[in-house]
Amino acid sequence: MNSVSIPAGFEARVLRDEPMSRHTSWHVGGPADAWFAPGDSGELAGFLRQLPPGVPVTWVGLGSNLLVRDGGIRGVVISVHGILNALERVGDLMVRAEAGVACARLGRQCAKWQLGPADFFAGIPGTVGGALAMNAGAWGAETWPCVAEVEVIDRSGERRKRAAAEYRFSYRSVTPPVAGEWFLAATFRFESRPDASTDSIRKLLERRHAAQPIGEWSCGSVFTNPPGGHAAQLIESAGLKGHRIGGAAVSTKHANFIINDGQATASDLEALVRHVQDTVQRVHGVRLVPEVRVIGEAA
Repeated sequence: MNSVSIPAGFEARVLRDEPMSRHTSWHVGGPADAWFAPGDSGELAGFLRQLPPGVPVTWVGLGSNLLVRDGGIRGVVISVHGILNALERVGDLMVRAEAGVACARLGRQCAKWQLGPADFFAGIPGTVGGALAMNAGAWGAETWPCVAEVEVIDRSGERRKRAAAEYRFSYRSVTPPVAGEWFLAATFRFESRPDASTDSIRKLLERRHAAQPIGEWSCGSVFTNPPGGHAAQLIESAGLKGHRIGGAAVSTKHANFIINDGQATASDLEALVRHVQDTVQRVHGVRLVPEVRVIGEAA
């Protein structure tokens, strides 16, 4: 049992030494010292207010786009998926989604409301909170151009609203106005799309399933596309499809996916990511930038 100090009244709600392999789409990762899933934003604020200031905090949604090292995560991991899960229409063209809402659910619901452009959210394998943090996108569209306002919380438990204009964003990158805040929710502004339907989403997802190794253990796309190019094409032309380190392998279906065959460690995956970067740089002179966030300690 580790010694992370948990606020009084929350001990029964906190899991100690929780394996992160249970909470990531790559199915790897050592233990988190403490794992907390708040019941709502009010309980979350109370927990943060009472948490000792020296205890590190890490936020996790669906665990896609995340590589947790084999040594695990020190401090407290806060899980928002399935908890901060409200999704509602708050105006003719406005939709509010909490951070734990799956992006796929947001995309489908907007189609039912005939609002858009929102189909692309169905192609993002994560939560709204994660999409806000990295300006996630799919099929040529991105999260932040749709954002009108966000709700955030800081380490002291203080909640506030911020206009989208306070943030700077670019391809897979978001710069907040201040450090140390986490997303609780976002209000999105869409347009009326009378032709929107879940059928169009179904067709897009069918194309995705045909081109990507859906159903295998991966984090989605590993690398961002370099300017004017495609990471998958560079990786494939460097002869890396199927290349393997331990239980980690470059997908033979889509070269920008790295698969855990069921036996990979986080070290295997991280080593393969570096090998792909080094090989593509040697062959093409391009240094690929990972989309995946690597956190935690080595074994």
